[in-house]
Amino acid sequence: MLEQIICNMKDVLDNVENFKGKTLVIKFGGSIMSNEECKNAFYEDIAFLNNKGIRMVIVHGGGPSITSFLQRLNIEAKFINGLRFTDGATMEVVEFTLSGKVNKEISGKLYLHGVKAIGLSGRDCGLVKAEKIYTYNGDERLDIGFVGKPTHINISLLEDLLNMGYIPVIAPIGTDDDGNVYNINADHVVSAVSSAIKADKLVLLTDVEGVYLDLKDKDSLIKSITVSEMKDYIKNGIISGGMIPKMEGCIDAIEKGTKNVQLIDGRKIHSLITDVFGKNSNSTIIKGVIEE
Repeated sequence: MLEQIICNMKDVLDNVENFKGKTLVIKFGGSIMSNEECKNAFYEDIAFLNNKGIRMVIVHGGGPSITSFLQRLNIEAKFINGLRFTDGATMEVVEFTLSGKVNKEISGKLYLHGVKAIGLSGRDCGLVKAEKIYTYNGDERLDIGFVGKPTHINISLLEDLLNMGYIPVIAPIGTDDDGNVYNINADHVVSAVSSAIKADKLVLLTDVEGVYLDLKDKDSLIKSITVSEMKDYIKNGIISGGMIPKMEGCIDAIEKGTKNVQLIDGRKIHSLITDVFGKNSNSTIIKGVIEE
């Protein structure tokens, strides 16, 4: 199917060729991770782009898998203000699931597709340094356990791997200088990684086609928007709810060095090829000062 798509889309081949040697950072998450057809198409896309000489880093999520394992162990899955409460027992399950199961499944499947993928935890070689975060109920600070945010990315490790032809596959786990381990939102990790290595493009695979002016109106998809426009939309309430933190992460990535960010529908087969490199993409591109 991929071969047929590419043969029918000359612009895809031209754009892929023009991207050779550049760096693509990808957030792999959402319902695509539980859809075998979508996952296999994603692995095929990565293999194709890898063979064309595009440098890639993948950061993955895994929330549903974590919840499933917690249920099997009779550990309650609790969320406070949208953040997973992560006590010591939960953190063990989070790390086991993300670093031990999900991460190795992705890197192993990519290897079977001929890709030199190497699975990493943010703990490896201090890849993702982190600090503890809190959430708030009004003025009351709430302790949500071992939940953190990235403070530093080991750029040299990633560059070494990329220069040797590897694709780093990163589980969103971090650690601080005291050895504490933290559960980190994958959107925050991918933003920090993309910024640190000055990626040419950050791609977020989501469960929607992109950003809408009105979620109820599928014709209101925003295909291209600048950071300043995005900030105005957030300020004026056009973008609201759960999309705000995701969009703030995109803005942060661009302001710290990523050239642009693209949100694509991961439920669409081969969207990594057709929407990122195709001419008629149904997706949202967020552009910064530096444009391609």
